[in-house]
Amino acid sequence: MVEDRIYTPAELGSKLNKTPASLAQWRYMGMGPKFVKIGRAVRYRESDINAWLDGQTRQRTGDTQVSA
Repeated sequence: MVEDRIYTPAELGSKLNKTPASLAQWRYMGMGPKFVKIGRAVRYRESDINAWLDGQTRQRTGDTQVSA
């Protein structure tokens, strides 16, 4: 079994050019990638990030569905 890389909010924010505060807002609103809570710590699995990014893929501006 290959293990996912785990990202902190700061690491993911750097990767997405977003602040950790933006990611916190996304978590609150249920908008961003799935996350894991370990005690009070928030972490993101690489597979969840990639799945979320795949869900953001569009063919054109007005698309609401993922392109095939």
